[in-house]
Amino acid sequence: MEITTSAYARIGFMGNPSDGYFGRTISCAITNFAATVTLKPQSNVAVEPHPIHDPSEFESLYSLANTVSRNGYAGGVRLLISACKKFHEYCGVNKIALHDRGFALSYDTTIPRQVGLAGSSAIITATIETLKQHYDVEVPRPKQPNLVLSVEEEELDIRAGLQDRVIQTYGGVVYMDFAKELFDERGYGEYEPMDPLLMPGLFLAYLSHPSDSGKIHSDVRARWHEGDVEVINAMTGFADFASEARKSLEAGDIDGVGGLMNANFDLRRRIFGDAVIGPSNLEMVEIARSLDAPAKFSGSGGAVVGMYRSDEQLSRLRGAYADRGYNLTILCIDGAGGD
Repeated sequence: MEITTSAYARIGFMGNPSDGYFGRTISCAITNFAATVTLKPQSNVAVEPHPIHDPSEFESLYSLANTVSRNGYAGGVRLLISACKKFHEYCGVNKIALHDRGFALSYDTTIPRQVGLAGSSAIITATIETLKQHYDVEVPRPKQPNLVLSVEEEELDIRAGLQDRVIQTYGGVVYMDFAKELFDERGYGEYEPMDPLLMPGLFLAYLSHPSDSGKIHSDVRARWHEGDVEVINAMTGFADFASEARKSLEAGDIDGVGGLMNANFDLRRRIFGDAVIGPSNLEMVEIARSLDAPAKFSGSGGAVVGMYRSDEQLSRLRGAYADRGYNLTILCIDGAGGD
């Protein structure tokens, strides 16, 4: 039986980047963009390259170099293969017997690349979900994000946190507590689904042509490991923003939520610095604020999530972003209804 599963892009609505610092976050799965993995039964095991994301022919040497810089040397194929390997290891460690029926795996994705929407982890999550169905294997829901993360960290040497993998496993809107004592005790955090209908009207603005060239890397993680008081206090602040935003959402205090979004970005800007954040990211936030729309990063950069209160305000935002070459889309939160 053919199996197809999808995992959605995500936005870090509040608290990020504290998921890597034993903090708290609120994250949302958005149905605007998704990664899809399809499994077709066959006698052997095969992973099929994507015709666009895994090309083997190029128009020129420049095209080859540009594609590798954007997608890496194996595009999405390496994600599927690594996920299969880690799934097999997980089943071995947990003494789960697997049948020997083969399959062909293929994938597709509509998630914009390099704008912090968790496109890679979505492909891995969808692959794990597909393999679970093919082999009729249950992975405890709170532990599945750890399995997805192990694919990236242990197989692909990609530094990452659990936030993306949690929301793409659970879907909807989730409040996450990554307290160290929880991980010391059981190996995962506390993940509490929230009502998606509590979320305000949100838009996503993102770069039309993202690039990693010239990107300045942050020293914040190193400072945190060294016990830098300013960074430690900032991470506590991010976590507090998530807790306060949850209370404000449940109380219907949209103005309070907007103020927390702005404060979240302002703290990030102070800790990371403008050189790390980059001029385009700053401009996207400033466009929103110039039109009285709260805004913050949706992830690590390349896109911002903002809150709008009326169609008129949204129309002005759309025009302002288009005038400066940015994309804007109204966000559809998983579980909130609509397309």
